[in-house]
Amino acid sequence: MTSVLTRPELHRDRVPTRRHYVMCPPAHFAVEYAINPWMDPAVPVDRDLAHRQWDALRRTHLELGHQVTVVEAVPGLPDMVFAANAATSVAGRVYGARFRYPERVPEAAAFRAHLPGVYVEPRFVNEGEGDLLVAGDVLLAGTGFRTDPRAHREAARVLRRPTLSLELVDPRFYHLDTALAVLSAHEVTYLPSAFSARSRGILAGRYPDAVLATESDAAVLGLNAVSDGRHVVLPAAATGLAADLRERGFEPIGVDLSELLKGGGGPKCCTLEVRP
Repeated sequence: MTSVLTRPELHRDRVPTRRHYVMCPPAHFAVEYAINPWMDPAVPVDRDLAHRQWDALRRTHLELGHQVTVVEAVPGLPDMVFAANAATSVAGRVYGARFRYPERVPEAAAFRAHLPGVYVEPRFVNEGEGDLLVAGDVLLAGTGFRTDPRAHREAARVLRRPTLSLELVDPRFYHLDTALAVLSAHEVTYLPSAFSARSRGILAGRYPDAVLATESDAAVLGLNAVSDGRHVVLPAAATGLAADLRERGFEPIGVDLSELLKGGGGPKCCTLEVRP
């Protein structure tokens, strides 16, 4: 029997596609409250280092040929650097975020003017691309800690894409984009133990050749990655996942976002994609 890693179609030449990203610098980044298990206000943050690390991520996106729009940070919104949570954009339609915690609620409005397309205010709690990941013609939709499951149906209507609901069960992986990364229209990588038994079954059925991450790589937010179909920008500490991706024909690019990890974020959290 031919194994997954020797199947020729998984080693075909991968072609990257140019993307448009929205980012926000960590000008006011701090850990002033704890709304996820990664955050500890007692641990100091080096904001200058956070900015240098964030800028290295921005420059990586640019060097890969992508467009980057930078949104000015707003005082009093320390988590605004995690731009991916602000909305979900598909085919010129933008489904806005409605944050669960009051500390982050104003972020959605701060990003709205910078997101081209038809903007729709949500009725239900959802945290943008944190829990709504575009995978080809479907939206992978997370719930369990932040996003209201009713938002999945609302997102499907607004964005005109069917949703596949997935339940998260490990509080360390509070958003879908901390437990799963979309690699291409039909390929993902994920940590099985982050999902309920039912959701593991859904993922195994839809993605039988998925790259399964290890606990150690997920624990450094290795799955909080950004892929253009060939290049996968991920935390540098996720070395095992990088090796697995390389075997599948992807080109992993490690970046160090250790300061932003103190807020529970990685490359994907800092990168909101605009899909015209």
